[in-house]
Amino acid sequence: MTSARSIATDGLENRLRFLALTSGRPLWDLVQAVEPLRRRVNASLIDHAVREMPPRPEPLSTMADYTSWASLTDRSYSGRHLPPVPVARDDRPAPERAADLFARGDTMVPCPRSTVLFAYFAQWFTDGFLRGDANVPRDPRKNSSNHHIDLNQLYGLREEATAALRTFEGGRLKSQFVNGGEFPPYLCEHGKVKAEFAPLSVIRFAELTDAQRDTLFATGSDRGNIQIGFTMLTVLFLREHNRVAGLLAENNRHWDDERLFQTTRNVLIVLLIKLVVEEYINHITPYHFRFALDSDLSRTLAHAPWHRENWASVEFNLVYRWHGLIPSHLSVGDRELPMAQTLTGGALIPGPGLGRLIEDASHQRAGRIGLFNTDPVLREVDVASIAESRALDLAPYNSYRAHCRFPRVRGFEQVSGDERVSGALRELYRDVDDLDLYVGLFAEEPGSPDAILPPLLTKIIAIDAFSQALTNPLLAPRVFNAATFSPQGLRVIAATRTLSDVVHRNIPEDPRPRFVSMSRRAKR
Repeated sequence: MTSARSIATDGLENRLRFLALTSGRPLWDLVQAVEPLRRRVNASLIDHAVREMPPRPEPLSTMADYTSWASLTDRSYSGRHLPPVPVARDDRPAPERAADLFARGDTMVPCPRSTVLFAYFAQWFTDGFLRGDANVPRDPRKNSSNHHIDLNQLYGLREEATAALRTFEGGRLKSQFVNGGEFPPYLCEHGKVKAEFAPLSVIRFAELTDAQRDTLFATGSDRGNIQIGFTMLTVLFLREHNRVAGLLAENNRHWDDERLFQTTRNVLIVLLIKLVVEEYINHITPYHFRFALDSDLSRTLAHAPWHRENWASVEFNLVYRWHGLIPSHLSVGDRELPMAQTLTGGALIPGPGLGRLIEDASHQRAGRIGLFNTDPVLREVDVASIAESRALDLAPYNSYRAHCRFPRVRGFEQVSGDERVSGALRELYRDVDDLDLYVGLFAEEPGSPDAILPPLLTKIIAIDAFSQALTNPLLAPRVFNAATFSPQGLRVIAATRTLSDVVHRNIPEDPRPRFVSMSRRAKR
């Protein structure tokens, strides 16, 4: 993609901002070396990123095509950024044909910078608050989310699930030791859910054999056992919870179990948000400036128009279907396993050990996010995504470009300069204005060879990710203090900058140094 074509496609303001943030590294290093200036620029860039779309509350949700008190308050329906656009004469390809655009051939196209650990973390982190309807059949309008980064992957969505996972001693969560490593307890015995874990659920439980059920871990999320990477991260945060609970108990001997548990939970949630901002988002952006979760950031941004109660949108859920990241074969200890064999793969973890498997994921290259790069095992997810977006009458790709302050594209060649992509779109769609949002998001060409995501996808992610993370009540100025987290808890948060920090204090069964990174090459 040439720079002239990029300006025509992305708009002058968008392109100049991108070039400014990805050029002149010495200047950005200087800005970050002056602490007051770094903090001000950090808050300003985040605020500007979120303002690229109109702020919450959205006038509409998926409840109806008009605004009502119920649609503004009932968060069991998903938010939506744009009104529905019914298509009277649907000249778009069937969802099955459109989904064929995502299918990977014999060779995976690699991501320029990401490791499989990034793919694992992206799924695990977002599945905490981007949750579809839990009922069968599913209603695409509804969700089962708490709409917060609340670590329900570990603690559960409801209080009864949380209670089932607690020991009620020392603020700890239930666990067991296997091969010297700490893991959640097993959910089942002889294929039946143990009585103590009756409030917990597992998706596709009925499809599993009794032997498979007996390998399931008891976790807060119904997806906690869905794939080995998801389970690995839940195990890691279980260990960190119990480690921090022990630390708080040593330093606050007069605290009861309830206070120890709730304070530890506070610490873990903010620790996760910090990792999201300081490692995950900084990995996604190819910028020289490194975003940070400053202690005064919420105070600085508290009066921003977007600083409202969280409400995950249907579009935000849709843009996070990054299936191309997952290779068709995954490194698991000494084996290369087909992706399908890592589903319900918790039993694969204790043998090699958590540290080894996280290092394996850090060494393996992830796939590029885009068309023609998703393993066929995940094809039905793409079919369902396109079908559900149409059931909700989501506006087409070009409408969301305009909503996010990009120029509308006038032809398929402006979506992507790759003739394979633009040609395939031209063959399936009558006109570029008919292009499904879901397809257009992943067909779009990245803004630079080093970029992980295309421009529209990047902007939607930045807007919703920052506004989702930074409006968390635990970050509020009157809450983010030692009374909420304890002095020891604040030190744990301050000492954590990367996932590697968490890993290396939680692998006592294998304490050797491990390479832990979402990036193939380290970013300063």
